[in-house]
Amino acid sequence: MGDIEKPEIPIELEKGSSHADKSGIEYERAQLLANLPDPDAGKTDEERKAIDKKLMRKVDLWLIPWLSLLYLLSFLDRTNIGNARLEGMEPDLGMVDGNYNMALTIFFIGYAVAEPITNALLKRLTPRIFFTGIIVVWGIIMTLMGLVKNNAGLLAARWFLGIAEAGLFPGVNYYLSCWYKSSEIGVRSSLFFSAAALAGSFGGLLAAAIAKMKGVGGMPGWAWIFIIEGLATTLVGVFCWWMVFDWPETATFLDEDDRIRVQRRLIMDRQGRTAEDFDKRHIYAALKDWKTYGYMVIYGGCLTPLYAFSLFLPTILRGMGHTGTQGQLLSVPPYAVAAVCTVAIGFFADHTRYRGYCNVFTVLIGIAGFVMLLGSNNLQVQYAGTFLGAAGIYPTIPNTLSWLNNNTEGSLKRAFVLGMVVGWGNLNGVVSSNIYLNRESPHFWTGHGVVLGYQVVCLLGGTIFMHFALRKMNANRKAGKMDAKWAALSEEQRWIEGDLRPDFVYTL
Repeated sequence: MGDIEKPEIPIELEKGSSHADKSGIEYERAQLLANLPDPDAGKTDEERKAIDKKLMRKVDLWLIPWLSLLYLLSFLDRTNIGNARLEGMEPDLGMVDGNYNMALTIFFIGYAVAEPITNALLKRLTPRIFFTGIIVVWGIIMTLMGLVKNNAGLLAARWFLGIAEAGLFPGVNYYLSCWYKSSEIGVRSSLFFSAAALAGSFGGLLAAAIAKMKGVGGMPGWAWIFIIEGLATTLVGVFCWWMVFDWPETATFLDEDDRIRVQRRLIMDRQGRTAEDFDKRHIYAALKDWKTYGYMVIYGGCLTPLYAFSLFLPTILRGMGHTGTQGQLLSVPPYAVAAVCTVAIGFFADHTRYRGYCNVFTVLIGIAGFVMLLGSNNLQVQYAGTFLGAAGIYPTIPNTLSWLNNNTEGSLKRAFVLGMVVGWGNLNGVVSSNIYLNRESPHFWTGHGVVLGYQVVCLLGGTIFMHFALRKMNANRKAGKMDAKWAALSEEQRWIEGDLRPDFVYTL
């Protein structure tokens, strides 16, 4: 967003107590609000609530469906290689044992390398230029993937696809935080991320239909999966230029009063006095904050199971004896259940702010699903396990990122932390790509076992640790244990503190 200058704080407010700091926060809000006339001055609280509800419905209808479509295409394009595998891609390209896993791995290496810098680029280039550019580029790469003739060509295409796709997910999560209050972002992130589950469901149906083009133009069915889906992505990317707006203050789908209302509600939602300009000290603050690394551990426990499931569900189903169109279609229902659970958890977590509890509850469902896959030889029990596995994986991703957003104050710091966390999580896709081994079919001991390990140690264990650590920090602040340290800081030092302020209340 645009640069916001540091306000001058009166001397009488520069005291060490939490009460004085709260006054400082209120003074900063007043300074920022003073530059934005209140379009609803004189209206009653009921009238203001009605206007606000109508405003956010307008914002939701413009932002969420389009962003969800972008992520659906993103996830479809990175995971359709699993559907192509069922249609005979490996023998056609002369691939041998291990080549498929490497094709998955190289995507995540490129993805993770590019991801930490993407949010900084988004702030520099603006969302319209950034999103339009990366989507058109990855759509072209996806289309060309259908023309490869050997394994080397597939590897090159997957590498560049990873780099091109890297900016979308962290970029959108940061972008949403520039439009919504902290109590609203969870359900929007869940609606956006539910597109990943829909991509898995839709991908199976779409692949089954496109594969029937086998022989058209002398090309195999798997090649048409890449080409058709790549062309669709490129077309949507072009329309991004008209569908994506940079920031609330420049959004032409809102009138002038509504643009002001969005900015005012975001100012009132802020807990701390933080800079919005491009100050490198916010990046250093992100690097020094232990929470950054705690969320990286938790998110690794989200993403490793996610990619293992989405990339290898067709392979798992093939191990159960389901191949071709039947295998494609049986992959649909687990994803549909995951999409519903993702949105439901998002609504609940936004309403209660119990983000840590939601992670614990959800991951226990996923653990039960993979125990069923690992411990049973009954095909019906195994297939039921895929439903619990999906329901226990997908909701944790938007919930964890919303938790991070709630507990990271400051535009640039939040953008950089998101890049680090999401980049690390996606780097774990390298692990996901190499744990399901053909020789272990149909039990896949290594794959199911590693997923269970990540869920128990990183996601469940990391969430429990984070919850109690944040609870203790809130208690210390309430007891005034940080006031003396805060009083010793200069105004310049306080300005950079963000969520480390003694009056910032962490979401548990």
